[in-house]
Amino acid sequence: MQHRIVVLGAGYTGAIVAGRLARRLRREDIALTLVNAEPDFVERVRLHQLAAGGDLRPRPFGEMFAGTGVELKLGAVTAVDVDRKTVTVSVTNGPRTGKLGALEEVRYDTLVYALGSGWDDGGVPGAAAHAYEVSGRPGALRLRERLAALDSGRPVVVVGGGLTGLEAATEIAEARPDLDVALAARGALGDWLSAKGRAHLRRVVDTLGITVHEHTAVTAVAADGVTTADGRTVPAEVTVWTTGFAVHPIARATGLETTDRGRIVVDTTMRSVSHPDVYAVGDAAMAIGPGGGPLRMSCASGVPMAWQAADALAARLAGTEVPRVSIRYAQQCVSLGRKEGLIQFVTADDRAVDRALTGRVAALYKELICKGAAWGVAHPTVGMPSRRRRVVRPEAPNPVRPEAPSPVRAEAPAAPTP
Repeated sequence: MQHRIVVLGAGYTGAIVAGRLARRLRREDIALTLVNAEPDFVERVRLHQLAAGGDLRPRPFGEMFAGTGVELKLGAVTAVDVDRKTVTVSVTNGPRTGKLGALEEVRYDTLVYALGSGWDDGGVPGAAAHAYEVSGRPGALRLRERLAALDSGRPVVVVGGGLTGLEAATEIAEARPDLDVALAARGALGDWLSAKGRAHLRRVVDTLGITVHEHTAVTAVAADGVTTADGRTVPAEVTVWTTGFAVHPIARATGLETTDRGRIVVDTTMRSVSHPDVYAVGDAAMAIGPGGGPLRMSCASGVPMAWQAADALAARLAGTEVPRVSIRYAQQCVSLGRKEGLIQFVTADDRAVDRALTGRVAALYKELICKGAAWGVAHPTVGMPSRRRRVVRPEAPNPVRPEAPSPVRAEAPAAPTP
């Protein structure tokens, strides 16, 4: 019998896990299924470009995984039963219609949960009804259409001063200099950056004509503006919400151990601390990074998490030593429109240091990072041994228990990051 591996979600992390496992293990030993709602890979770190009117290169999974043995199942995950080891999928009727059809039950021996995250309105009144978001392609396309319909001089407010908010505000302001773009941030502009980074960011937003409302909490959203905690009303014909991400509620309903925000608690190999046949990667996983704090929701965290999970799972199935590589940060890459950028170098635990790249060089650097991330999804096994490992089938159920969970359970507030 083949060992059935099901990967849920084909963002950066899920796609990398699937491709890497296909290369690590003998095809005749495994049945590898990748479940995703869309037929194309979505470059999430570029969705602010899409929203501002840019075009993204199509990346069909059918081409990316051709000849690998990975089976792509199009549909939305509606339930996960970790006791019966099944996943319920509302299958898409046709690869391009996007319409969901009949429910199908998919069985697994090992599950990799990589469903990622979506936008989080934070329960702010009116946000869900009136605000736009860029956490997924449907939301970015909806915002793109709305921005295209705006007349010159109309006000746009981006709520959230993290990386996603900065990228969205500067991209919109550069693409549509005729609009009145504002940014509302809870703290000071770029307050987590180095002095050099903050100074460059300030110069860019001033050059683009972006009005910055610092130390401003938005408490309500209406069709024509936002209300702040100090009672002011900021006009906005379009409000873009970028204050943070939230994971899908499915994980919390499974019986897996999760945090109070619904992220799956994993050990250093990305395996669930409560269910050893489940791995979780990306935004949906609560993993501990350098310094004992949680890895932030970002592509920078998700990609090495995917490598770790795939290599650990392959090693366990093959009966070889499980590799353990610590995940650390090196930089935060911020695009500030198409012509400007900021590369803030950081410590292993993601704290800014004095060094930073700015200007056109930083913009090119960020572009290379984005291209490299997409290329890595399509080529997850470059540099890996070409010889696939045989899956070892134990005579009895595997008695190995997951590693002891980290004592850290608290989560820092999720910063909106690419």
